[in-house]
Amino acid sequence: MNENAEGSAVLRVADFDFHLPPELIAQQPPAERGQSRMLVMDGATGALRDDSFSSFPSLLKPGDLVVLNDSRVIPARLFAHRTTVRDRQASTAQIEVLLTEPGADNTWRALVKPGKKVAVGERLAFTSRCGSVELEAEVLDRGEFGERLLRFAPVDDFFAILDRIGHMPLPPYIRRDDADADRERYQTVFSRERGSVAAPTAGLHFTPHILDALAAQRVEVARITLHVGLGTFAPLRVERLDKVHLHRERYTISTPTAEAINRAVSEGRRIVAVGTTVVRTLEHCAQQIGGGPLAPHSGVTGIFISPGFQFQLVKALLTNFHLPQSSLLMLVSAFAGRERVLAAYRHAVESRYRFFSYGDCMFIAQSNFSPTQKSDLSSFA
Repeated sequence: MNENAEGSAVLRVADFDFHLPPELIAQQPPAERGQSRMLVMDGATGALRDDSFSSFPSLLKPGDLVVLNDSRVIPARLFAHRTTVRDRQASTAQIEVLLTEPGADNTWRALVKPGKKVAVGERLAFTSRCGSVELEAEVLDRGEFGERLLRFAPVDDFFAILDRIGHMPLPPYIRRDDADADRERYQTVFSRERGSVAAPTAGLHFTPHILDALAAQRVEVARITLHVGLGTFAPLRVERLDKVHLHRERYTISTPTAEAINRAVSEGRRIVAVGTTVVRTLEHCAQQIGGGPLAPHSGVTGIFISPGFQFQLVKALLTNFHLPQSSLLMLVSAFAGRERVLAAYRHAVESRYRFFSYGDCMFIAQSNFSPTQKSDLSSFA
């Protein structure tokens, strides 16, 4: 860590690095949904305890408000060939296209690979397994690092075609092709609003049984929608945290959710965020309303949360383990302290936890809130 002229700490991306053996990166989901391990952390002291996700309801108390992200992953990974304008014959070179954000008039922002081969004005043909052209798009604009703006020719049902020819957009650290099983396992059981190009992975652990257990515990559940976009895939290309700018992502707060959050705040009840997507949405909204009541609305957020951030709504967090030097690791470090989080990650590595999207999870709260918990957090080893 470096110091600036005033003597205050200037955090760098490299300050959030940690050693991760490659074999700990989960390549497959657990055999059964909900059977993941869970590292429980006292955010105030850094005390740790090894547990399992099946214990999650017991760590909550009646009146807690658990907030889920109900965004649904679309099969956004496509393969195309460049075509000539005159005869619409496809070339033999295959182009990989990852749709990242919809725009107006049938346009989509996308990551294209190999990017150097796809110029503005070119046309792409997306075919089915039998070779028939299902979608066509023109490249309208070119950005950095393989970004393109595509305009698709109108079709009757774009998302139905994606379901037929698209692939689930597994993250690049999962070094295998997507399988049929990923269509179910890379979705949460409560997903509803399609639009994400990556799963809100903390929610992947939930099962109907766990949701029933929360209801039996008299824990309230609310849902927001944040469509996970390019920011999940884009590495931070700056050295200092004060230079980080994230891609914007679309979100929606419904009337029931806004009312549930306002009630929880007014009654002093704890808000538990399931995943960093929920944290970003809620804390963005808290900044916008400046202490007033939350209203139902839709918007976009590019909020970057790093150490020094003052949380206004979220009091506990369930999250997966994140990439070294990633904005998500910085968010978790803002919530519980960089040194404590990095120590927890070292423990997770030593204890052979499974990392990233299909991996295990971590629950962080400021103290032991649950009277049903058998062990005090201060006794965690």
